[in-house]
Amino acid sequence: MGADIKSLRIRIRSVDSTLHLTKAMGLVAASKIRRATRDMGRTREYAAAMDDVVSVLRASPECERSPYMQPSGEGTRLIVIAGDRGLAGGYNANVFRLAATEPDAEVTAIGKRACERWGQPVVSSERFTADQAREIADRMCRDFLDGKFSRLGILFTRYRSMMSQEASILWVLPLEKAESNGKTEPIFEPDEQTVLNAAVPTYVSGLISACIRESFACEVAARRMAMDSAGKNAQEMIDRLQLQYNRARQNSITQEITEIVAGSGL
Repeated sequence: MGADIKSLRIRIRSVDSTLHLTKAMGLVAASKIRRATRDMGRTREYAAAMDDVVSVLRASPECERSPYMQPSGEGTRLIVIAGDRGLAGGYNANVFRLAATEPDAEVTAIGKRACERWGQPVVSSERFTADQAREIADRMCRDFLDGKFSRLGILFTRYRSMMSQEASILWVLPLEKAESNGKTEPIFEPDEQTVLNAAVPTYVSGLISACIRESFACEVAARRMAMDSAGKNAQEMIDRLQLQYNRARQNSITQEITEIVAGSGL
């Protein structure tokens, strides 16, 4: 009986230590959510503005001859965005599961977990900069024009709400022809195709930045929810163990009293 009480006491202390850890990690994630969602909103606005411009150009007959709308190579390249850390529920697992649906794709990984999975130098998703996005975008556009691949996608996680995030692929290149909206079209100098070809690297860079910021917001939201769930489970486990400990302690005291009473009658 004494051994049972001791093991229960050790177990309670262990789970309580884990509870404190999950609470601390949940607080850290909560502190990052506001900044992450703010940055996500800003990059979304920038990417949307660039998409408006590129959509107008894609609707132009002149741009149908752009090399960005006529792939010359073969194969698929994916920019896979995962997290720098674990303990975020199914965040990273969902990204890797979706990446597995494109088994022949050449992967460019962003985020420590993704870089480790594909054996690439670590590129942090949390500390990713606009200069890094521009560098990747320039390389992707250059390789696309050189025919090294025919399709470029960004695998990231869409932010639906604090409770819901969804891994998805945004196909970026080749550009698809857009329908004219019937409004008065702006005049581009020197011509639409030249402007489109010059704008695409900036457009791709903006999409990469927006997807990374959105993915990071999803990561911290998923981690906050995972830590909240782990904290609740730990507290329930402590309550159950405490009940078992109290019962074991009560049984031990009862047994001691019984032995004392029995001994006094000898």
